[in-house]
Amino acid sequence: MQLHENEEIRQRALLVAVDTGEYDAEASMAELYELAKTAGAQVVSDIIQKRDAVKTATCVGSGCLEQIDEFCKANEIDLLIFDRELTPTQIRNIEEKTGVRVVDRTMLILDIFAQRARSKEGKLQVELAQLQYMLPRLSGRGTALSRLGGGIGTRGPGETKLETDRRHIRARMEKIKERLKDSESHREQLKKRRKKTGVITVAIVGYTNAGKSTLMNYLTDAGVLAQDKLFATLDPTSRALKLKNGVSVMLIDTVGLVRRLPHHLVEAFKSTLEEAAQADIILNVCDASSEEAALHLEVTQKLLESLGCHGSPIIPVLNKCDMLTGLDSIPMIGKAVRISAKTGYGVDKLLDAIEENLPVRMIQGKWLLPFDKVGIAAEIRRDGNLISEEYTAEGLEIEAVVEDRLFCELKSYEI
Repeated sequence: MQLHENEEIRQRALLVAVDTGEYDAEASMAELYELAKTAGAQVVSDIIQKRDAVKTATCVGSGCLEQIDEFCKANEIDLLIFDRELTPTQIRNIEEKTGVRVVDRTMLILDIFAQRARSKEGKLQVELAQLQYMLPRLSGRGTALSRLGGGIGTRGPGETKLETDRRHIRARMEKIKERLKDSESHREQLKKRRKKTGVITVAIVGYTNAGKSTLMNYLTDAGVLAQDKLFATLDPTSRALKLKNGVSVMLIDTVGLVRRLPHHLVEAFKSTLEEAAQADIILNVCDASSEEAALHLEVTQKLLESLGCHGSPIIPVLNKCDMLTGLDSIPMIGKAVRISAKTGYGVDKLLDAIEENLPVRMIQGKWLLPFDKVGIAAEIRRDGNLISEEYTAEGLEIEAVVEDRLFCELKSYEI
């Protein structure tokens, strides 16, 4: 699937959902509309069918499929977008009945990922997710894919096209995983270097379209793509931010979350989310104007916990307060900080909250250690970041970045 944002070739789409009561179909459909718009489709209408269960062959019932077929013909529909993951059989049956191409929710998200990934790692993660989605869908496509036949040059040992495709896909997946592993080890080295040099990381996480990139831009002038579209950011962006107390922190903007994100998509982008989970402070940003603001904060919190985020302070942030009329209409959710990244409202309080939650920090200093105290230098080398050291007539002159605990111990030797 390849949708485009060029207005002249935008595909006319009909959105379809089956409401079995397992989730809020209306809210999910509203998000599907945003996803389709982000992918570049022109949404003409939507259909939600209430059923006890999804129909195995066609997802929707036969009557609803007739209705979809008639609507497509009457309205020149190019694309059917279903609000769930479909089987290859369901896709084939629906396409045969309507003559219109069918895309499911996962394919739509993958298409947006493919459009928006910028870094080499981001593109590899997208490709891996696409291959993981494609692999189980290669089966059941008939003998048309077979290379074997009854003619000259086709007899003897060989393998079907299907088997070849599977082998190539698995080999490619392994190669991508190896390359992602290399990226991961490189990222780990960067993290260790940040820790040693006293860099404190603050990750911005939350649902898509919550205004995370806008907040990043407001605080740091990072120039991150900030649009009213889902998945505007797919690659983690890092920028330095100096707080009022003089401490510098590294802000990290991350990929947004969506409802019912398929497990293998979360897995494919786990490295991006793990970067957030390992941060010293996490800003859990949500859209205050959404009726599901509290739910979004809760879901994000649980996902972070599932990634092993324990101990790091998580600051809930209610963004887009400028879209609500009057302070009384802004929801109060726990200790959430209420802001508008667009106008700057409440950002000072957010910066205060970050300062209050700073972990043990590193401080740069310069000391002259007497000869009978040069043993302390070994502790500085081990636990801090040594900048320079030089023996003088009076003792060892040393400059380094150290934890505030050690900084206090060295106070009497400060130059």
